[in-house]
Amino acid sequence: MKKLLIHLCIGAVDDQLALIILRMKIWKLINLLFAFTFFILETHASDSLYKANIDNTEIGEVPDDFLVLDGDFSVKQENGNKFIELPGSPLDSFGIMFGPSASQGNEISARIYGTKKGRRYPVFGVAMNGVNGYRLQITPAKRSIELLKGKNVIAETAFRWTSGSWLKLSLSITKTKESEWTITGKVWEDEKIKPTKTTLSFKETKAPRKGKPSIWGSPYSDTPIRYDDIFINKTVD
Repeated sequence: MKKLLIHLCIGAVDDQLALIILRMKIWKLINLLFAFTFFILETHASDSLYKANIDNTEIGEVPDDFLVLDGDFSVKQENGNKFIELPGSPLDSFGIMFGPSASQGNEISARIYGTKKGRRYPVFGVAMNGVNGYRLQITPAKRSIELLKGKNVIAETAFRWTSGSWLKLSLSITKTKESEWTITGKVWEDEKIKPTKTTLSFKETKAPRKGKPSIWGSPYSDTPIRYDDIFINKTVD
């Protein structure tokens, strides 16, 4: 009788362990399904119009379609990965234009990397609609993310930047109703899924001017700024 009770207890414990393992497997499967769903939504949320041809560009050069406004931008390579690099000097503001010209309906996205030096910080960002259009930029010295129209800050939010890490930025312009356009900026950590929540936005009542997208950088930290995965997508209507 005693042996029978022991066997029954062992059997019950085994059943409990099997149930726990089964539940863990189910939760793991659910998490994988959620991750896959978010990936599909992010992949198909917009139609790709342009990708900067960095991988097929010679080191020391820039893609043929790049219009360098100023600055000694060039393709560099590290650990087998190519990227666009802006040198740490001179200390000024530099940019590159590329891709299709548009007034609305497009989105630029890019990965950007920078480092600080002492108490000096870089400034970097992405822009739409030409030189005097809209720019989403990281301003670590002010601990903020800023949205600019031309040289004027039209929106900003607090942000604590981490030196030596890649960030993803996106900026889009969509017409939301008659005589109103929404400028939408998002910033998120590399390797993470693009957030559904907007980081910064602005309601524009004047029709945006047509112009090309661009990337910008000001190496005030006297260290290089790097850019990769530069895309222009058609936003979803």
